[in-house]
Amino acid sequence: MLTFFKAKKFNPFLPFLVVFGVAIQASERPNILVFLVDDMGMMDTSVAFMSDTDGQPERHALNELYRTPNMERLAKQGIRFSQFYANSVCSPSRVSIIRGQSSARHRVTQFIGPDSNNAGEFGPRDWQWEGIAPGVVTLPGVLRHQGYRTIHSGKAHFGPVGSFGELPQNFGFDVNIAGCAYGQPGSYYGEDHFGYAKKGREKRAVPGLAKYHGTDTHLTEALTLEMKDAIRDAVEDGEPFFAYMSHYAVHSPFQPDKRFAANYEQLDLKANAKAFLTLIEGMDKSLGDLLDELERLGVGENTLVFFLGDNGTDAPLGDAHAIACAAPLRGKKATHYEGGLRVPFIAAWAKRDAASQLQKQLRIPANRLSDQVGAVYDILPTILAVSGIETKETVDGMDLSPALKGGSLDRTPEFLMHFPHQHRSSYFTSYRLGDWKVIYHYHEEGLERFELFNLADDRSESNNLAGSRRDELRRMMRAMVEGLEKADAQYPLALDGSGRILKPEIP
Repeated sequence: MLTFFKAKKFNPFLPFLVVFGVAIQASERPNILVFLVDDMGMMDTSVAFMSDTDGQPERHALNELYRTPNMERLAKQGIRFSQFYANSVCSPSRVSIIRGQSSARHRVTQFIGPDSNNAGEFGPRDWQWEGIAPGVVTLPGVLRHQGYRTIHSGKAHFGPVGSFGELPQNFGFDVNIAGCAYGQPGSYYGEDHFGYAKKGREKRAVPGLAKYHGTDTHLTEALTLEMKDAIRDAVEDGEPFFAYMSHYAVHSPFQPDKRFAANYEQLDLKANAKAFLTLIEGMDKSLGDLLDELERLGVGENTLVFFLGDNGTDAPLGDAHAIACAAPLRGKKATHYEGGLRVPFIAAWAKRDAASQLQKQLRIPANRLSDQVGAVYDILPTILAVSGIETKETVDGMDLSPALKGGSLDRTPEFLMHFPHQHRSSYFTSYRLGDWKVIYHYHEEGLERFELFNLADDRSESNNLAGSRRDELRRMMRAMVEGLEKADAQYPLALDGSGRILKPEIP
């Protein structure tokens, strides 16, 4: 039996302030499985997420490289988006999922350095480095208050060492399996004690999995086994569950998952690229194992699955800003291009059943590719809506249910990504509205101040229209600035050391 944690500072009555009208029988509520993969972009799979000009699935060379039969299985059972957005690095996306807000609003705008404030030389010093803070409304907190068993397994990365946000049990999770301040595992191998027995990796060791130390159990497998146990306990206790399966995979270190290494030996790729492919296949096995377990427990018909990545791909297959590891998209993790922002998204019932009352209420079509635009901050309002819960909390996302049914969302496609820090792409805001996307660079660093692309005509972001479409550039910049101001965003500092705050300028 897994250990249940009592929150140290989380106020279990806080949702009373923001949630209303909710008396729903447990049997009428869906179980929820959020299956989150670290550093997985939308092309890191055998599932075709890109669409052709007619909106039909379009396969590319990268799709032929990966083996993900269980993602294919889930995609055939539900709907997937060709345009689903996350932040370019992990912690901002993870907080957006938990809080339903853009990074500009919740101010976790950079990945959280577990030991020191990593704002960057010119980043805002008072960004929300400590991540999830006491008193904020969180998705697991609301669901727990409404009677859900809330389970976290895997990577947390919600706050630095010693902070309130460090441990998921502090802000609404009943069960925390292996979640801590560190976003990178010390090792994927049980033989290394997941880092504790590997010199130089002890600090990043994955906690709470001592029963697997000294065995040949891969980290992805250990987390999956523990999640299966936790879900079984909830089902046996008759409680609906919210299971947040958050894999450390496929983040570096690129250590091969030995169970699948033979599948890629013949490929003419570097060792780290082959290792990445094995980590993807191991993650896919985890997905299949959980789907099988839900069916075995008799709850597949009542369990809604959301599969997604937390930022663009980090596949070691090409230059960070090139059309390479996310081709035909440009860029990768931590860049301002689509390859750094678009992630896989699938929504499906774990087992299709036309007689299920829950599935009649949310009729997800089978094997559908949608051109609707979604984002990580839509997860919270969508889960609350399908669970019959309303909230007065300020959110930037919206309920995706109409799109999950195969319809259209009543909004112009929009996504705001704000990054006032330093990384592969530094000090920028990226904003999509309709088919247009503008990128503003606060520090030019050899780049153009503005980049403007029409994604319908130029999905590879190869033709910067900022110079030739000045009216469109001004329109987009005005909308971007309005969005930043509404979110009360923070901005980077000037290069001259004066401490002057740089706000975007409309040309």
